[in-house]
Amino acid sequence: MRRDNQSSISEFLLLGLPIQPEQQGTYYALFLGMYLTTVLGNLLIILLIRLDSRLHTPMYFFLSHLALTDISFSSVTAPKMLMNMLTHTQSISYAGCISQAYFFLSFVDLDSFLLTSMAYDRYVAICHPLHYTRMMRQSLCFLLVVVSWILSFAIALVHTLLLARLSFLRGNTVHHFFCDLSALLKLSSSDTTINQLVILTVGVVVITLPLLCILVSYGHIGASVLRRPSIKGICKALSTCGSHLSVVSLYYGAIIALYFVPSSNNSNDKDVIVSVLYTLVTPMLNPFIYSLRNRDMKGALRNILRRATFSA
Repeated sequence: MRRDNQSSISEFLLLGLPIQPEQQGTYYALFLGMYLTTVLGNLLIILLIRLDSRLHTPMYFFLSHLALTDISFSSVTAPKMLMNMLTHTQSISYAGCISQAYFFLSFVDLDSFLLTSMAYDRYVAICHPLHYTRMMRQSLCFLLVVVSWILSFAIALVHTLLLARLSFLRGNTVHHFFCDLSALLKLSSSDTTINQLVILTVGVVVITLPLLCILVSYGHIGASVLRRPSIKGICKALSTCGSHLSVVSLYYGAIIALYFVPSSNNSNDKDVIVSVLYTLVTPMLNPFIYSLRNRDMKGALRNILRRATFSA
């Protein structure tokens, strides 16, 4: 038997979301609106940060990369899902499926690293405000982002190369709306022991360690605020960290529920629904949580609109 995947399977069938056919139109409009909100909202974040010099700080530097990641993250899965819902097709080519898995894993990892960098930035801002400029210098911020991008795409490449060597002779029906790594491993007719081992090992680097770093950062922030308790200090900490912490909880909560909590073979629908949460909902919330409630971002938006009005 040849081990060439292309000789054994040429395409996969994505079952999509567990919704009734008569509800397809409603959900299509809903998900299209969510995707457009994600793209336009995060593009607005990037535009405001680029155009307003007051936003050229480490926090907004990380936020602009997070916004770009969220656009890319959603664009890996949402357009294909929407196209399949619109045309009532389910097929995706073998190469397209492997590529989708690669870029999805890349941006999932990148999100995790960027959220960790933002948590460290908040820790320095609150716990070491007098040394903030020195500790969060431009070269360090640039290095953190570059390392995050390189690590994310390198780790995803390892998963993808191991995935590409598997055979899929049991069938080609993926119980998901995109080519999720775990769904593809369940479908494989090859031994996936190495793949599972790499997932567990890399998961420590990509999920567990960043989450621990975030928790330690917020532990120090909480201790610093409680050492000098005041209404003003607590309000400042909440305004500075509340948005980030809520997105962290939503993001890591969905990841842990999907990949770290044991599930039965009958939990495919649950996995698909949770995946929608962190592939569509979380990126869409980024503009609202990080920007629309942020005084600096709203001020930058007003300035841009005022300039546009005057120039017109």
